[in-house]
Amino acid sequence: MPFRPLPPGCAFWQPSTLLATVGGIGLIRVASGTWGSLAALPLAWLLWWLGGPAAVAIAGVAIGLVGVWAAGAVCRGGEPDSSAIVIDEVAGQLLALAPVAGVPWLYPLAFGVFRLLDIAKPWPISWLDRELGGGWGVMMDDIAAGAVTAAVCAAVLAGGLA
Repeated sequence: MPFRPLPPGCAFWQPSTLLATVGGIGLIRVASGTWGSLAALPLAWLLWWLGGPAAVAIAGVAIGLVGVWAAGAVCRGGEPDSSAIVIDEVAGQLLALAPVAGVPWLYPLAFGVFRLLDIAKPWPISWLDRELGGGWGVMMDDIAAGAVTAAVCAAVLAGGLA
């Protein structure tokens, strides 16, 4: 079966489930977090085109706040951080891309560094993942990974390496 089951107590058409899984992307069985991050790339480009880096950053924060609610509702189904929840990857990836969203050739760097930090979870990202509960716990490690990635990408851009 190519799709993972929903966490207990969740129905696909519930608004919290639709948001947390980003319309079902999180139900892809293999590499759902990577698919969630990939979904943010065209969104970042569109947001940058409409409003520049601030629009990308603001969207990342807004999606992060909505994600706290959506992920928290899905977590109440019994799984503390279901792999089906990918709204955290979208929010974190948008933050990661904010300083370089108008520079498409830096997207692979932002994508790669963000995925590496999200998977490896070095300190303090691991602390956030471990110590915070519910929707905040699901979201904040990815927000932190996005912020660190944004700093790396901004440094690369500022250093003239792009």
